[in-house]
Amino acid sequence: MKPLVIFADAQAAAAGVLRTALAGRSEPYAAGVTVGTRVPGDRSPEIPHLPYVLVRKDTDLPHSSMANTRATLRVTVWHTDADQAHDLAQLCQGLLIVHSGPVIRGVRPATGPLAAVDDTSRGTPGSDIDLSTFTVLANVRPATA
Repeated sequence: MKPLVIFADAQAAAAGVLRTALAGRSEPYAAGVTVGTRVPGDRSPEIPHLPYVLVRKDTDLPHSSMANTRATLRVTVWHTDADQAHDLAQLCQGLLIVHSGPVIRGVRPATGPLAAVDDTSRGTPGSDIDLSTFTVLANVRPATA
């Protein structure tokens, strides 16, 4: 009988990597950063939750041998201005690219960082807060269950 192969949650793993790595950074644009996997419910400028880093998984592409899966991770950074959003996104991208651990074995860049503004989408009012977003391709280790 073949072993049951599963893959851990790359989204949660990447958020954990960034949460841990950013906690010890001295760059001013990384001070007080929060990392999560959900868009904050209230993104208005009056709520002091910036900077905020969102990690979401866009896709999974398992290899036919089940020896690996490649997840596309999208990271979005909201900050007080466009320059700091870009700088923090660059730092996050670099931290992910150099990471190798028990869930994510390796990461390579895909797109961005790209500058944007949090605007109205899906009928929900945006915050007009500057943001920067990028994607990376993460190779995820298999585990047997």
